[in-house]
Amino acid sequence: MSIAFEHVSKVFPDGTVAVADLDLRVEDGEFCVLLGPSGCGKSTVLRLAAGLEEATHGTIRLDDEDAAGLSPGRRGVAMVFESFALYPHMTVADNLRFPLRAAHEPAAPQRDRVRRAAGRLGLGKVLDRRPRELSDGERQRVALGRAMVRQPRAFLMDEPLSGLDSGTRTAMRAAIRRLHYESRATVLYVTHDQSEAMSLADRVAVMHDGRVEQTGDPQTLYRRPATLFVASFLGSPPMNLWHVRVKERDGRVVLAGGDHELTVPGDVLGETDLRSRAGGHLVLGLRPEAFATTPARRGGVPLELTVVGVRQLGSQLLVELEADGAGLELAGAGAALRAGLRENPGAVATATFVRTAATLTAALPPDTRARPGERLRVFVDLERARFFDPATQAALD
Repeated sequence: MSIAFEHVSKVFPDGTVAVADLDLRVEDGEFCVLLGPSGCGKSTVLRLAAGLEEATHGTIRLDDEDAAGLSPGRRGVAMVFESFALYPHMTVADNLRFPLRAAHEPAAPQRDRVRRAAGRLGLGKVLDRRPRELSDGERQRVALGRAMVRQPRAFLMDEPLSGLDSGTRTAMRAAIRRLHYESRATVLYVTHDQSEAMSLADRVAVMHDGRVEQTGDPQTLYRRPATLFVASFLGSPPMNLWHVRVKERDGRVVLAGGDHELTVPGDVLGETDLRSRAGGHLVLGLRPEAFATTPARRGGVPLELTVVGVRQLGSQLLVELEADGAGLELAGAGAALRAGLRENPGAVATATFVRTAATLTAALPPDTRARPGERLRVFVDLERARFFDPATQAALD
């Protein structure tokens, strides 16, 4: 089943705009994840697809047919929620069988579907137990199995793993991915957990304030974020955002962050229009892995910075480096700090930021010698950088 949203908006009676002009198509058999912070509208999108909410504007199509007027039971979709919503007085087998009984399915097919779902989800040994006798992970498997037995054309999953511990979440991710592979059903999945989105999705749609900021496969979104919001939301640690001034000197383009300067390689200049920005300001986006202690084969732009913090993570060392103008974060609603991003003395950029510390985070080899207070020489791979307009918040492509 394909699911298409065509200029869909949802405005609640109190005037709250939950979804604004949504254009998104989930192809038949695709695993698409709606990713974003709480309150961005992603769960409302799911409820619109299920028929639990009615769109204020726009059209929702299921297999290219207008879904307006179709009740939830006639849409061929099954929902899985964060809350398990199991019947406490019923056994696991009866919970799995319940939607089939409600649909008046014959007894033999009911038993067969329950048996197959229980086998695929590892529930065969707990069919006679009641929900209170199960772990949270087992309860969520039952909730998933109850959706499976209906053999829906699409699964709509709303934060199904957020209440589970990390080990159980990992196991459930594998179970959901296996379910998708075996069923070939369409999955529209909602989460605020970026690691969950990146590990499950064929394609991710990042939502912010009721709108989709960017869609793409997980690696494209990580490497080439289209907006400052996507850049700052994806990644742990997130992308470094550094306020820099663009200068032109002796035919070269230089990015100045305080007293630190980065000369932009010719290959990078050929891919971006940085030269036309000379005299203005940009936000330079650098993933922590864009830093190295030795120059790569393609070279690297050297910087010598003061170490202000070190975090050992086993496979890598996260080093906080002091850099004037760095450490920008997009501010939430009501924040007033604009971080001095001025295109000219009389104008202030529209993007609003906070800066808790003027630092860059570098992901370096675990044996790197780095101590707070010492100077460390690093090399920046600007071919992996992203450049953003601070006024529009959009990447320069």
